[in-house]
Amino acid sequence: MSVKSTVTTESSAASASSVADATRAVVQEFLAARVAGDTGRLVALFAEEVDWLLAENPTVPWVRPRSTAAECAAQFTELMEHTVPEDARASVDTFLVDGADAVLMGCLSGTVRATGKSFEGPFALHLTVEGGRITRHHLYENSLSIAEACAP
Repeated sequence: MSVKSTVTTESSAASASSVADATRAVVQEFLAARVAGDTGRLVALFAEEVDWLLAENPTVPWVRPRSTAAECAAQFTELMEHTVPEDARASVDTFLVDGADAVLMGCLSGTVRATGKSFEGPFALHLTVEGGRITRHHLYENSLSIAEACAP
């Protein structure tokens, strides 16, 4: 019995490791597409239906509810339309993967094009990858700083 249990445990660990490796690969591809501004690649990385969470704020034009792959990918285009690309910064300090889930933590900053005001603060991004595509995108950020930068 203990031999079977050990084999099962090793098999489970290998399976969990391969899921985590696949998750890490998709998230790295997501980050590369995001940096490149490749909306087509982003659409391909998102599932048809996405559990999207980003605190709504009517002052911030690129923040709104989203649920489809195209809507989620469009957020990045809208963000670039409303901010100064040369001022956009994001640093990832932590990249954690546990099975299908990944969490990235770091800092982001930028300047709103319409107001010339800057924003900055920490962020945490929780992604879930299933079947090679992103099914969850929950972003937690300093929404007050961003809203203040968007206000005239």
